[in-house]
Amino acid sequence: MRIFFIFFLFIFSCNEKNTPHNLVFIIVDDLGWKDVGYMGSDFYETPNIDKLSHNSTVFNSAYSASPVCSPTRASIMTGKHHVRVNITDWIPGVDPKNRYLTGPEDIHQLPLEEVTIAEILESNGYSTMYSGKWHLGSEGFYPEDQGFTINKGGFEKGSPMGGYYSPYKNPKLSDGPGGEYLTDRLTDESIEFIEKRDVSKPFAVFLSFYNVHTPIQANLKHIDYYENKLKKYSDTAIQTTNEGEAISVLNQRNTSYASMVHSTDENIGRLLSFLKDKNLYDNTLIIFTSDNGGLSTQAKVAPTSTKPLRAGKGWLYEGGIRIPQLIKFINQKNRHLIDVPVVSYDLFTTVFNHLKLNHILDEKDGIDLSNLTSKKIKRDYILWHFPHYHGSLWKPGSAIRNGDWKLLKFYEENKLELYNLKNDLAEETDLSVKYPLIVKKLSNKMDEMLVEMNGKLPTINKNLN
Repeated sequence: MRIFFIFFLFIFSCNEKNTPHNLVFIIVDDLGWKDVGYMGSDFYETPNIDKLSHNSTVFNSAYSASPVCSPTRASIMTGKHHVRVNITDWIPGVDPKNRYLTGPEDIHQLPLEEVTIAEILESNGYSTMYSGKWHLGSEGFYPEDQGFTINKGGFEKGSPMGGYYSPYKNPKLSDGPGGEYLTDRLTDESIEFIEKRDVSKPFAVFLSFYNVHTPIQANLKHIDYYENKLKKYSDTAIQTTNEGEAISVLNQRNTSYASMVHSTDENIGRLLSFLKDKNLYDNTLIIFTSDNGGLSTQAKVAPTSTKPLRAGKGWLYEGGIRIPQLIKFINQKNRHLIDVPVVSYDLFTTVFNHLKLNHILDEKDGIDLSNLTSKKIKRDYILWHFPHYHGSLWKPGSAIRNGDWKLLKFYEENKLELYNLKNDLAEETDLSVKYPLIVKKLSNKMDEMLVEMNGKLPTINKNLN
């Protein structure tokens, strides 16, 4: 009997080691660095995301690949810097004809010849699903054309065309009953996919919420709670400051936005509870991230604030690119804090390595974040390139980070700004005059990296009178 028991444990151990792991990849659109409770929001409530952070790796210095959505999403899908893919603006972007510079031409779809993480997962026997915002091309370039077996709600538009309540005006998502909320529906579709899957195969679900992108439309279930909560605050007014020609919001007081954040958290909680109830939680790699910084800076008063960070979505100051990010690795039980900078294209490499996928990879830009410690970081520089005008009133520019130093280059003004993020996270004190050698080093490296990736620059608008 004892021999049989030992033999059983041996077989069980072998099966555990050989059991493929699952993947749940959650992307919240436009979610800012300070929009969640565990990162210090004083108004929004995200109890389920906060709970996930208790047994996840928390990346305090996580960055999106771009300050706008499509380039970051291209980086996540391919593991490449979006400049290599030639998607440098949201799709299709807006290139005004009456400005001093003309933005470079980029492409409006993720090329089919790019190998996506979904295609690799599918070739490794995974059942794959994409639920929600895609924004990487129109018909012929949808998720089902890029490796996902099932697509619920992913098409060319970056915002919900019918708003957040059915009817959705989404060709990839049938309308629900009156009053159905889009975020609830996308979560329902994801849960149903896992529940009805072929249990002989591992699964990979990308749940890409349209929340909290505009239109800012109150969640009717939660709006009263935040309206009442706001009344308890002594400072209920929205505070602002100028950011160039734009306005930046300095505090989180928008109740409609708060209700949208709350609904997103509620649905993440539903999905995580489902995984736990089905004994799938421990064996599932769970990634929670955003595609760019929070919408805090634009021509009018924006819905959220990224303070103490500067500016927001569309800008290359920290508020536009620093994001909340969690990864719960397989069987992770405790919280780990990582302060070293990481970026969106690291997620491809992390999924590939942590799930032990088989594929011959081209050289990727990402690093593996599995069991990461600061001593294992091999990257010296992170480059951002947004050479387009944007509705947030951003003007074409680039940025580069090396250690605590960050340099921004503004092409219209031919201007450089240098900040030490360790001492000045809010990027208030420009040190470019004080440290000319550091400026020269980072500027030269920026140019070198753009040349290596075939990065395109804006040009002077010759047709401007």
